[in-house]
Amino acid sequence: MVPLYVDTDIDLRVRFKAMEQSLDERARRIVAASEAKAIGPGGVTRVWRATGVSRRAIYSGLKELGKKPEKHKDGSIRIRKSGAGRKHTSDLDPEIVEALDALVEPTAKGDPETCLRWVSRSLRRLSEELEQRGHKASHVTVHGLLENMGYSLQGNSKDIEGAKHPDRNEQFLYINKQVKAAIRDSIPAISVDTKKKELIGNFRSSGKTWRPLETPEKVLVHDFVIPELGKVNPYGIYDIAHNRGWVSLGVTADTAAFAVATIRRWWKVIGKLLYDRPSKILIMADSGGSNGYRVRLWKVELQKFVNHTKIPINVCHFPPGTSKWNRIEHRLFSFISKNWRGHPLISHAVMLNLIAATTTSAGLKVRCELDPEVYETGVKVSDEEFERVHIVPETFHGEWNYTILPQ
Repeated sequence: MVPLYVDTDIDLRVRFKAMEQSLDERARRIVAASEAKAIGPGGVTRVWRATGVSRRAIYSGLKELGKKPEKHKDGSIRIRKSGAGRKHTSDLDPEIVEALDALVEPTAKGDPETCLRWVSRSLRRLSEELEQRGHKASHVTVHGLLENMGYSLQGNSKDIEGAKHPDRNEQFLYINKQVKAAIRDSIPAISVDTKKKELIGNFRSSGKTWRPLETPEKVLVHDFVIPELGKVNPYGIYDIAHNRGWVSLGVTADTAAFAVATIRRWWKVIGKLLYDRPSKILIMADSGGSNGYRVRLWKVELQKFVNHTKIPINVCHFPPGTSKWNRIEHRLFSFISKNWRGHPLISHAVMLNLIAATTTSAGLKVRCELDPEVYETGVKVSDEEFERVHIVPETFHGEWNYTILPQ
């Protein structure tokens, strides 16, 4: 009998390679068995060397040649015999799923003291812990088990706000009422706050920006302060009625004196041009930081500003833990962060330009200046000095809402 194929092993390899991507497991062994049968004696060895299909698979294919393939209940052709293939780990060890579930969520499963609650629960560590408990599974197997159990890698979600002040909502309503009245009466209503400190230098900036393929901007590996450049403290002011922002970049410390100096600069350059002799200035600030309601120096410095301008200042503080509701956060600071994302803040000039270039479709305009003044930290305000502040508390939460009048 003359064999159907008399090609060399190289021809066989090329031919099989061309169709391999279109073959499933069953078709692969059937094709290999057909080649081996056509070659005749020694065909199994030749096909194995040329294609890489195992001898066992080729012999299985030879047994299947000429037979009708087995089918599933839905009529599709069965690739393997019923019951063939490696058993799943959960079939061989039915208790491994429950053991793994208890390791991943120990508190919910009644084992709050397990060691894995206090360490990184990596795949390899979970695999090691399972093996210590008599369940053998590689880290790859653990990954598959977790996916089948409905687990996935997830970060933390900031949804729990913690303790709420009982009058928190009432304070929000009070502030909103004051803002509406100020805008109606052409009174300046400004939101103030300090943005996150920033390192000046060729440091990594979060976010991404468009660049030629595979040419990321190279920055320093470690974020260590460069002494000659230092840090900056951006203190911002947002004028709600006119949708305008002001940012002062302090080069020393974020103090109450720096905060009020920024308000003084804003009023001198922009505020008094937009508002002609207002009856007062409304300031909304967080309850902590350099402009916190417990900071004596904040009120002393505001008194100096009021004495100079002869304009009373009405201050409303947001309740503790609610700084994200301060309008400056989502009307000014968020857009500044978007504008400089992916841009290393290599100098004061770069930072000034990036902030000043921040705009929105709603017409936001921002002005930014560098404040080179040195502001001392740890300044103490004596009781006598604080008593000279002409402060009038409001009837509703006077510690949060007060007016400072000229002396």
